[in-house]
Amino acid sequence: MDAIVKMLEKHQPFFEKISRNIYLQAIKDGFLGCMPIVLTSSIFLLIATLPGVVGITLPQPLIDWCNKLYNFTMGVMGIMVAGTTAKNFTASMNRRMPAGKVLNDGSTMVAAQCSMLLLAVTQFTTKFNGSELSVFDCTSMGTRGLFSAYIAAFITVWVYKFCVSRDLTIKLPKEVPGAIAQNFRDIIPFGGAVIICGIIDVVVRNLMGVPFSELLIKLLSPLFTAAETYPGLILIQAATAFFWFIGVHGPSIVQPGIDPIRLANQAENLQVLLAGGHPAHSLTFNMSLVGEFGGTGATFIVPLLLILFMKSMQLKAVGKASIVPVAFAVNEPLLFGAPMILNPYMLVPFVAAGCVNVSVAKFFIDNVGMNGFSFVVPWATPAPIGIFITTNFQLIALVFVAIIILLDAIIYLPFLKAYDKLLCDQEAERAAELGLESDGAATIAASTPAPAVEQTAASVDSEPVADQPEPAFDASAKKDVDGLKVLVLCAGAGTSAMLANAIKEGAAQTGENIASSAGAYGQHTAIMDQYDVIVLAPQVRSYYNDMKADTDRLGIKLLAPRGKEYIDLTRDPAGAIKWLRENLD
Repeated sequence: MDAIVKMLEKHQPFFEKISRNIYLQAIKDGFLGCMPIVLTSSIFLLIATLPGVVGITLPQPLIDWCNKLYNFTMGVMGIMVAGTTAKNFTASMNRRMPAGKVLNDGSTMVAAQCSMLLLAVTQFTTKFNGSELSVFDCTSMGTRGLFSAYIAAFITVWVYKFCVSRDLTIKLPKEVPGAIAQNFRDIIPFGGAVIICGIIDVVVRNLMGVPFSELLIKLLSPLFTAAETYPGLILIQAATAFFWFIGVHGPSIVQPGIDPIRLANQAENLQVLLAGGHPAHSLTFNMSLVGEFGGTGATFIVPLLLILFMKSMQLKAVGKASIVPVAFAVNEPLLFGAPMILNPYMLVPFVAAGCVNVSVAKFFIDNVGMNGFSFVVPWATPAPIGIFITTNFQLIALVFVAIIILLDAIIYLPFLKAYDKLLCDQEAERAAELGLESDGAATIAASTPAPAVEQTAASVDSEPVADQPEPAFDASAKKDVDGLKVLVLCAGAGTSAMLANAIKEGAAQTGENIASSAGAYGQHTAIMDQYDVIVLAPQVRSYYNDMKADTDRLGIKLLAPRGKEYIDLTRDPAGAIKWLRENLD
């Protein structure tokens, strides 16, 4: 097992390179920027439909109003994603542009949205009350048009790059105000992007008789059909967990390519549910509640197992510290605290638990009558509650939750016990070296991680960090951090909130004038210039070089603590302030 982990460690830079692919990043960050649309529209839909579950009949005008809000938000998801994807892709492309040449992200955003409409939407005329009207077919403006949105975004940015890098722009005299001159400079690339997508639209419609968006769906449908089989679901989940196990944020690699079909399937499930049928799609957006039950690795039950069944004080302490965050799908305290990342004892259960969960979910949907997931709930919703809601409050869903909790416990327990025995032996050895009783060894173990496993976990974030004594409080250094604004970034704003809150609490304790905020990587570009320090959480540390180029340009300090170090800082508010001071000094 150690040999396997060492081999994975050796190839970790390759996997990190995959995670930093600018196309995957643009898709992920573009989709993340539109998550408020997904979540807010679902709230209105829940208001319109859930009262009927308990026999409450709402006024029809209220139902129609809620449905309208849903259709006018989720119904244009594709158009919005085209814009946000182009904006994020532009930011990545600007880092690669020659000096002095910059792409206008506002212009690329609008151009991509126009181009997406050309690729996905059909316009026709019809008669209404004796008048001839021009009508847009809205079918592909939403989730069904996401693939066209990505294509439009990439074409647009590449056209802008081609034109700007070669000075193919309209140049005005220097006396013309900059904002007006910029509008003229964007005319040629804007027109080029729209014309190219317009040509694609004409060719596809004349040769195939369908819009480009429908052609993409037809071409990719065999892949998505295969992805919704047992092997397909298992492969998706195994890849997500595997990447996380080697220290690369798995969902950032796996999910961007399947998000369009996951959302489209969930929307189709919803339509079937509202029509009184049985939603049968298993590859849906909220299937992550099952495969990542408590976080990647399906770790929901693990903190409780650590508290109840482990003898090592290290694992008991980790269990107590992580039980609440894991309940809300923030499992980094467990991943880096135990640790589970690159821990040879955890490879099998970490990958297997999620695979078993999605297999059982598909079986329940196909054979037991459980609804496929229909309503979208936030990723941080406790998984048992989220599953109950998104299946339209089916009691069978609660049975399903109980079963996968039991299965996950059975999968994890033998491996945790084996790892616990290793830690107990190491605690006893350290106690013997220090001449302490067993309780003393346990006390040491609670504050000192096992050397063998810590070395492996540290390698997730490059070289291990040597333990150093914390400096005493130095009032003269306070001016260096006084008035700081700190932004902490992670993948979904969950882990980052833990450190941001610790910094706030530490600032209050020490009297420092430090403000801290939490955010998700990919949503930071518009606000990062408002901060003095940016901290990257371990799961987005692979983006360090890209972020460094932006922070250096803006004169912002960039920090990226390693896994165990980061988790320790979230638990030590005063230590978090000292850590900031040390790094700024």
